[in-house]
Amino acid sequence: MPVAYWCVLIAAFLPLFTVGSAKVGRGYNNHNPRAWLDRQEGWRKRADAAHRNHFEAFPFFAAGVIIAQQMHVAQGTIDLLALAFIAARMAYTLLYLANLAALRSLAWAVGFGCVVALFVRAAQVG
Repeated sequence: MPVAYWCVLIAAFLPLFTVGSAKVGRGYNNHNPRAWLDRQEGWRKRADAAHRNHFEAFPFFAAGVIIAQQMHVAQGTIDLLALAFIAARMAYTLLYLANLAALRSLAWAVGFGCVVALFVRAAQVG
């Protein structure tokens, strides 16, 4: 299985890591988890925001990988862009938790650029 497909799986798990870290300790209430998360502050609130953003980014990334694959973009290019996306999203998460907003936005832009590049490469070979 191509590396890029493993990256899609990793991207699917990123939201679980961030929301899991937000929920650890401090009286987490599973009866109404969204209301509980909405009342959090600091890094827990940022972890929840990162969690939600990972879900927003996932479909676009997964589609980019699949479309690039179907359009026969060179596998090395797809794999490289997928790995760069995962690295950017992991950096995004750490920077979000650390409350480094400008650097977080840069990491987000790098990840978004990787996805756009997947679509552009697919269009170029199509």
